[in-house]
Amino acid sequence: MPRYALKIEYHGAAFAGWQAQADQPSVQEAVEAALARLEPGPHRISAAGRTDAGVHALGQVAHCDLVKTWEPFRLSEALNYHLKPQAVAIRAAARVADDWHARFTAVERRYLFRLLMRRAPASLEAGLVWQVPRDLDLDAMHAGAAHLIGLHDFTTFRSSMCQSASPVKTLDAISIHRIAGLSGPELHFHLRARSFMHNQVRSIVGTLERVGAGAWAPQDVRHALEARDRAACGPVCPPQGLYLAGVGYPEDPFAGWTGSTTDI
Repeated sequence: MPRYALKIEYHGAAFAGWQAQADQPSVQEAVEAALARLEPGPHRISAAGRTDAGVHALGQVAHCDLVKTWEPFRLSEALNYHLKPQAVAIRAAARVADDWHARFTAVERRYLFRLLMRRAPASLEAGLVWQVPRDLDLDAMHAGAAHLIGLHDFTTFRSSMCQSASPVKTLDAISIHRIAGLSGPELHFHLRARSFMHNQVRSIVGTLERVGAGAWAPQDVRHALEARDRAACGPVCPPQGLYLAGVGYPEDPFAGWTGSTTDI
């Protein structure tokens, strides 16, 4: 059975997360249902990571096994046809080796978090950003974030429901940039690591927001990290500003994608 990698984009507001659930809509279920319209199922796909309810994706990656050999562009077009009108799109498809795995072959995950700074309600960006009603100190947030880069025990920044075998992880990079968004000034947080734990990114961003607001000093982030205690974490920010931006592999399966001149 030929195996295909799928690069998937979705708006998370309508879903209870990526993972299929018995009584709530999920992104996994939506893609599997579209696959069943192409070939008799049931289909079960595996993804690079599980996103929570309300979290979006620009470049989630999953793989599926099919009976028929599909030209990748035709596969993506057929799936997108059957995914309508749901807020899910296949941005690219690629034939991969039979032992290639969307989760276990991955070597890094990249997340983006968007924070909008303005008092007026965000009408156009509602559900796509976390909004705070004040300007934040970017330099202080940079200083606080520096304490988190590298190999650490991230117990403070992981959910009590996290199923990861160990809280010891390496955060390869975290950067924060101020941009002039369409609806007002935004801060974009970019985080990169081989893997992340449940609620780790949202816990980090929520803590750094406290630094930017002046409620925490930058060194308080180090103290929280060293406490190895969930109670020492700052508030966990809401999910709507979080995006799974991309997944890295030893070789990019979509490198030769020609479905659109705008794909990256």
